[in-house]
Amino acid sequence: MSVGLIALLDDVAALAKMAAASLDDIAGQAAKAGAKAAGVVIDDAAVTPRYVTGFSAERELPIIGKIALGSLKNKLLILLPAALVLSLAAPQAITPLLMIGGLYLCYEGVEKIYEMLLPHAAHTHETALETASFGAQSLEDEKVAGAIKTDFILSAEIMAITLAAVPSGSVITQAFILAAVGLSITAMVYGGVGLIVKADDLGLMMARAQTAPPVGPFVRAIGRGLVTGMPYFLKMLGIVGTAAMIWVGGGIIVHGLEAYGLAGLAHLIHDAGEVTAHAIPVLPSVLRWIVEAAGAGIVGIVLGFITIPVAGYVISPMWRYFKSLLPRRRRKEALADQKKVHRQQ
Repeated sequence: MSVGLIALLDDVAALAKMAAASLDDIAGQAAKAGAKAAGVVIDDAAVTPRYVTGFSAERELPIIGKIALGSLKNKLLILLPAALVLSLAAPQAITPLLMIGGLYLCYEGVEKIYEMLLPHAAHTHETALETASFGAQSLEDEKVAGAIKTDFILSAEIMAITLAAVPSGSVITQAFILAAVGLSITAMVYGGVGLIVKADDLGLMMARAQTAPPVGPFVRAIGRGLVTGMPYFLKMLGIVGTAAMIWVGGGIIVHGLEAYGLAGLAHLIHDAGEVTAHAIPVLPSVLRWIVEAAGAGIVGIVLGFITIPVAGYVISPMWRYFKSLLPRRRRKEALADQKKVHRQQ
């Protein structure tokens, strides 16, 4: 009996060591894969704060919480199983799906430029489009729905990069790595966004602090700096977020075309970066990245301006017709019309 028990304990210890090694391997691979997706993570963090601008301070964190929850659902309940199924059953479908997402990012980013250049025309375009959510009851709901939709595209890119960086192995290991990357990136992005949008409140509290010298004046000066500087910082972050959507979307399209053998555009952008890096030897890698990002951004701007009329005159009418076929939607619209008639009477 004792010999059998010792053998059993040895087997349990061996299994525990194997499990620990597997967990270490998963953690290491998740860290490496997450590092490769860092560029899209930065874009995600830059894009999100613009969705909470214009709301009262007490609604900022709840809105971020809703977007973060939607982001987790995107990554863990939709994209993770979809990525695993597609990688096993239809890997050829991943690239076109990502390209559709990249086109949407170009549209979203260029729409902001359109709004800045031609506000009246942009407002007309916006009112012609249907809301992003079936049940959006307020501006906050629409903002959250739009943020979750944008997050879905960026999350899909993150999960695709992660899956490509993971060595082929068991589906369970890949699932754990994708889940670890999804959870850590969501916590990092939306935790950071929460800190950013509440920094002015922290600054106000510091500016009002009654701490005695010599620390007090220093704390109050930092607080005043935060209060004064955060609106400009958020505005700059909004510009960066818009640019990020355009260059990430353009980059997805360029790489997708390259995957289908249409590599001329990708080679042109790459060669422009190489020429610039060799012509100006100061920080060549940074200059190369700037030129390549600018090239992807130009592609994104062109595609974005093409998709604006397509969205207004093709996709929106089709979407409106699709929703009119839903019985529940028709009942809601009929009730809304009845209430409007009663109010007019």
